[in-house]
Amino acid sequence: MNPFFFDSIPVTMPLGAIYRRLGYRRNATRLDAERQREIERYLGEAQELIHLQGTARRQPCRIEPPARVVLDEAVVFESRKLARFLKDAGEVIVMGSTGGAAIMEAIRADMAGGEGNAIRGVVLDAAASEIVDAALDWIMAYFRQILRREGKTLLTSRFSAGYGDFALENQRLIHQLLQMERLRVAITDTCLMVPEKSVTALTGVVALPTKEVREMFE
Repeated sequence: MNPFFFDSIPVTMPLGAIYRRLGYRRNATRLDAERQREIERYLGEAQELIHLQGTARRQPCRIEPPARVVLDEAVVFESRKLARFLKDAGEVIVMGSTGGAAIMEAIRADMAGGEGNAIRGVVLDAAASEIVDAALDWIMAYFRQILRREGKTLLTSRFSAGYGDFALENQRLIHQLLQMERLRVAITDTCLMVPEKSVTALTGVVALPTKEVREMFE
């Protein structure tokens, strides 16, 4: 039940998601060539500043309706929405990723004024948010490959502390389960993670549809 650590996660830059976060819409927002080159330059810098790492833990779970998700006697989450989300799951994957400290230092410097570059800071911030989130997609894809050999897969989405009735305070327990301090990610008294471009989530392990299992052996 110990977490598995990913020292480097090779995700492709999620350009579409980054531009959407920046407010650009396909066929609706026009971007002149000079601004396009500027953004692309900042995106390249973001990629160099981000050190993408992750951690994940596979754990049996038990749902006690209407609102308890029990991983073991010491790990119980209280959330109706989470229990409903995991209702078909016999296991969970708890996962986390971080972009490291350097990207946040650059974002803060750019946003601070003076010689900072606010536009660069906004682009770095958007890129870091989407890249760190994409790392969770990568972790899920990694586990899907393993689980497929067992006739299992993951739910298509994931659930994070702070969403719905799944209180943000649960972040402290998730941080502990994932041993995120090994990735140099700390957690504050208000349950925020530092560096800020760090995220966690849970998803459920479920059986593959019978058809897909049959096709594996044909």
